[in-house]
Amino acid sequence: MSKIKINKLTNANVYLNGINLLGRAEEVQLPQIKHKLAEHKALGMVGSAEFFSGIDKLECKIKWNALYPEVLLASATPFTASMIQVRASLETYNGTGRIEEVPATAFIIGTFKEFPLGTIKPHENAEYETSMSVTYAKLVVDGVPLFEIDVLENIYKVGGIDMLTKYKKNIGA
Repeated sequence: MSKIKINKLTNANVYLNGINLLGRAEEVQLPQIKHKLAEHKALGMVGSAEFFSGIDKLECKIKWNALYPEVLLASATPFTASMIQVRASLETYNGTGRIEEVPATAFIIGTFKEFPLGTIKPHENAEYETSMSVTYAKLVVDGVPLFEIDVLENIYKVGGIDMLTKYKKNIGA
């Protein structure tokens, strides 16, 4: 039996505010979680170090393969957050072939930063890309939450463990 296991995630479906947009999104760039690190240097230290000080702003981009009025309407309002759900099937392979297939779902809440009127070229499909300022992101694989971040509610969980428990207690939250 092979010891090597390879995961493949090669396709997905996008939902916008509960509307199934199967086949309409060409590409989704989910938020990249970047830790902010504050530099610390002091007399007597041979060097400097960096320590966690928060999470950088989150952003999501979606490239659409055509003009969809429901997407344009949702992205045109800067005062209402939208909910994005990206549902995929995570496949695991080894030397015998595919051995497992489980759901992988990203949940995103944010406000669209821009909305496209499109790029139109002769004899080519028009291109539409939206970008969203994200305040909530969660990734669940096979029913298990891997991480959850809600910048407005001070939630930062990794593997179900609250990374901010003591911090929230210390500030009286």
